[in-house]
Amino acid sequence: MDQNQKKICAAEEAVKYVKENAVLGVGTGSTVNYFIDRLEPIKDKIKGAVSSSVASTKRLEAMGIKVFDLNDVDSFDIYVDGADEINPEMDMIKGGGAALTREKIVAAVARKFICIVDDTKVVDVLGKFPLPVEVIPMAREYVARELTALGGRPVYREGCVTDNGNHILDVHDLKITEPKKLEQTINAIAGVVTVGIFGRRGADVLIVGTDNGAKVTEKK
Repeated sequence: MDQNQKKICAAEEAVKYVKENAVLGVGTGSTVNYFIDRLEPIKDKIKGAVSSSVASTKRLEAMGIKVFDLNDVDSFDIYVDGADEINPEMDMIKGGGAALTREKIVAAVARKFICIVDDTKVVDVLGKFPLPVEVIPMAREYVARELTALGGRPVYREGCVTDNGNHILDVHDLKITEPKKLEQTINAIAGVVTVGIFGRRGADVLIVGTDNGAKVTEKK
């Protein structure tokens, strides 16, 4: 089974968590796109969605699914999103698609976070994937110096402007053994909008697409 087939396998399993007449939280990225595609047969049974990016919003609306502004929704049952890396404690690195801030906000409102990935994204220790940090443009070089002091090697993601009008620094050479602590430390740097560590709000359910089908793990 190739990587795309594994992503499809995970996406199809996630659809089983969708309840009738529900509002869904929907993330961003290639695996989530497969999930959105698989909402087509049940789109008339759900109330709508809250989206974490302009790209996902367009995809949902093109299918005829109503997209709500998060300010108009108190809470919702599930948020389905992918990850660039996820560890056994269900801490994640996200932000490869530059939607980390909105993803983190939508995840905070959801009662349950369902992470869908292929098996290449499951790791013992986070950090092989460069850690995205969304920054206010005027603070980019200052934040880069602070990230260097933490032992990382920040690289400006040229040509990338987030949906919020900000820049991304991708931090290489980090071995993230204490995700929640590092998340708090980086978020405290002036000029940082948010860091792509999802530790304080990690996944509740992990669905991994493998050669043997979808493997589901629920957080204890």
